[in-house]
Amino acid sequence: MPLNIAPQGKTVKVIKVIAEDKIKKHLENLGIFPGVYLILLFETGGNIILKVQESRLAINRQLAMKILVN
Repeated sequence: MPLNIAPQGKTVKVIKVIAEDKIKKHLENLGIFPGVYLILLFETGGNIILKVQESRLAINRQLAMKILVN
């Protein structure tokens, strides 16, 4: 399922990132790549706040749709 519809507060695992190489590389630099666990904390104003390892990140809804999790 896309990250933007993942349940809030649950830990999910990144399965695949469907994006061009430049975006994939940027997400990897932020710590988001296949095999990583993250938590969708909440959504506000079209942005999604994530907990990745010990950091919090904000990404927009369009980018979240390109990150597949289970």
